[in-house]
Amino acid sequence: MRKTTATPADLARRVQVIPPQPGPREAADTVEANGTGAVVDATDVTAATDTVIATDAVITADTEIAADAVIAGAGPVGRSEERATVRLRESGPDEPPRYAPEWLELREGADAAARSLDLLDPLRVRLANQSGRAGSVIHDLGCGTGSMGRWLAPRLDGAQHWVLHDRDPYLLHFAAVASPRSAADGSRVTVETRRGDVARLTPDALVGASLVTASALLDVLTREEVDTLAAACAGAGCPALLTLSVAGRVELTPADPLDAEITAAFNAHQRRDGLLGPDAVTAACEAFSAHGATVKLHPSAWRLGPDERALTAQWLRGWVGAAVEERPELAERAEAYLADRLAACAAGELNVVVHHSDLLALARPTGGAAS
Repeated sequence: MRKTTATPADLARRVQVIPPQPGPREAADTVEANGTGAVVDATDVTAATDTVIATDAVITADTEIAADAVIAGAGPVGRSEERATVRLRESGPDEPPRYAPEWLELREGADAAARSLDLLDPLRVRLANQSGRAGSVIHDLGCGTGSMGRWLAPRLDGAQHWVLHDRDPYLLHFAAVASPRSAADGSRVTVETRRGDVARLTPDALVGASLVTASALLDVLTREEVDTLAAACAGAGCPALLTLSVAGRVELTPADPLDAEITAAFNAHQRRDGLLGPDAVTAACEAFSAHGATVKLHPSAWRLGPDERALTAQWLRGWVGAAVEERPELAERAEAYLADRLAACAAGELNVVVHHSDLLALARPTGGAAS
């Protein structure tokens, strides 16, 4: 069978979350011409090639993900020395993207159900009290395909301009073309993209920002990078809503004696190379508090049952795979464990709770606005 290299629009059709769209520059022109209210700055996206790497292989338009494959971002893939997480600092030009669109699409529903609604009221109060602003400027760090914007923008009133940050031009394209067009009260929502390293933000980069958001980001940062993020938010006087950071706790029903060992090995894998992993929320609380912010936390667990079998199966493969990568001596027992867990998942007999935490840091305003 002939393989044709997939374009971003091809991939969007295959993952069934982002509708077919013209290329990045044409998408911007089309959106403006149709009067939908989205302003897409795709300058950085247009420099990319049409080849999208998922692991070490090219994703092609008629390639299907094997039933036992681990989608990039769901677990360890590619070269064994690489972490299966998004790379936020500078790296080689040939490094594959850390998150495949398929994985981000698969988890979007669980992410949306998990994010804390309780943190939105104090956030709305802060945004409403920002003086002298006609609307909100929201920076979404490591935006992926833009799921945070799709969740949050329709829950906030007022005009919004979203600045989407990611190092992967294809994910930026997906995020731009699938962004919301209106806020909760019908106000206009616009978007621009910025490709680059979100771990090196400065207060200057956030001048005029009303809010910084991110999902599943803190645990793939180092302590130094979290402090840099906290300092940048404090310098700009803007709050930060940082959701879905791993908490290092997993509950599987029915239980298995190997659950605890796999969890411990996975958590150790998350801490490789100085990354914070399950220690991220504690570190972020300390960093933002040290910069004078008021910090609020709320649990945001995935609760996966029979209706989320595809996500549960991918998560299991990645979770167990990372544990074995960290502790190879687990391999033989883990193979049997994974087979049993996947069989129970397929039969609708497995329930999983993956614990996360959401964090809202309310930095001291710099422009005289009330807190």
